[in-house]
Amino acid sequence: MGLLTFSINVTLDGCVDHQEGIADDETHAYFTRLMDEGGAMLWGRTTYEMMESYWPAVARSDEDAPPAMREWALKLEAKPKYVVSSTRSDFPWTNSHHVVGDLLTAVQDLKDATPGGVLVGSGKLATELDQLDLIDEYKFLVHPRIAGHGPTLYQGGLRSTRRLDLISAEPLSNGAVALHYRRAD
Repeated sequence: MGLLTFSINVTLDGCVDHQEGIADDETHAYFTRLMDEGGAMLWGRTTYEMMESYWPAVARSDEDAPPAMREWALKLEAKPKYVVSSTRSDFPWTNSHHVVGDLLTAVQDLKDATPGGVLVGSGKLATELDQLDLIDEYKFLVHPRIAGHGPTLYQGGLRSTRRLDLISAEPLSNGAVALHYRRAD
């Protein structure tokens, strides 16, 4: 069984708006390494549509992008992508699959079938998955910024506090810190 890892960019005040992070080569290289370590991506519909609207064009070289972004786009193109949505069922982007049925069962089955692990990068979906006790570890890239707005991490709240064990903390030269936590038992 693979691990389900929640990974996302977050500012010091908890903002997870994708436009608030530092989008440089080092950040893209960090997320490319994370994607390389995992077996599949898992997103909600909104995140999928945001990614689908840009990254396939970068992979095809239709968009001008630096090498680190192009490398991310090419690897993302090849990676299996699973999408949770109750409002959309067609996902034409290469290697995209619709997650259907009961969320707990479907995601547990995905974890069981993906020994390399599954990387979830959608804030709202991660909250739902955490409510179902499905998330095994957390890899947050904390950016040295205060956004002063949302959306924020776990904006919908959790039923109980999550106790975590720190696995590693890696500062990046751009001032961001890569934090890796695993759920405490």
